[in-house]
Amino acid sequence: MTWEVLSMIGTIAFAISGAIVAMEEEYDIFGVYILGIVTAFGGGAIRNLLIGVPVSALWEQGLFFQIALLSITAVFLFPNNLLRHWQKWGNLFDAIGLSAFAIQGAMYAEKMHHPLSAVIVAAVLTGIGGGIIRDLLAKRKPIVLRAEIYAVWAILAGFMIGLEIATESWQLYTLFVVVTVLRVLSYTFDWKLPSRSLEVSQTIHNQKQIGG
Repeated sequence: MTWEVLSMIGTIAFAISGAIVAMEEEYDIFGVYILGIVTAFGGGAIRNLLIGVPVSALWEQGLFFQIALLSITAVFLFPNNLLRHWQKWGNLFDAIGLSAFAIQGAMYAEKMHHPLSAVIVAAVLTGIGGGIIRDLLAKRKPIVLRAEIYAVWAILAGFMIGLEIATESWQLYTLFVVVTVLRVLSYTFDWKLPSRSLEVSQTIHNQKQIGG
C-alpha cells in the first residue's frame, strides 16, 4: 500500500511536469495530455519492452491513469494557482517519483531473475525514461542527462537491488529515503557531474571546407 501511495505521488509529479512543459511550448490541449501521459508512463512502457513484460500490463493501472488525467486536467484549468505550489514542492515530488519508480523498475527486473545490468537499466528507464521522451517530444535537450545529477540516483537504486543488498521491506524503504534525499541534496546544492564541451574554431572549420 505504501508503494502504491509513493507511485501515485510519482505519477502525479511526472504527469504535471509533462503538462507544464507542453504548456510552455504552447501545445494545444491534446498535446498537453499526450506529454503528461507519456512522461508518467513512458519509462515503464520502455522498461516492459526490454525486460519481457507485456506492454499491455500498463493498461492494468487504471487508477494511475485516472490520477494522471486528473492531474493534467487540473494543471490545464488552473495553471497559475498550481504553478505557484509546483515551484515550491515540485522538485520534492519529482524526487519521490524518481526514487519510487526506479526501485519498482529494478524490482520488476530482479523478480524476473535478470542480470545486474538489466536491473540497473530497468531502474533508470522507469525513473527517467518518461522525462527523456517528454523533452524529445518538446524538442528540448533531455534535462535529466545534462543539467543535474538525476540518472545516477536511479542507477544507485538498481545497483543496490541487483546485488541483493536491499531485499527486505525495511531495506527497500531505507533505499527509497536515501535516493530521495540524495536527489533533493543534488538540486538544492546544484551538484553536477563533470562535463566537457567540444568547440570547433571557425579556422578549423574553414580549413576542412577548403581541404574537402
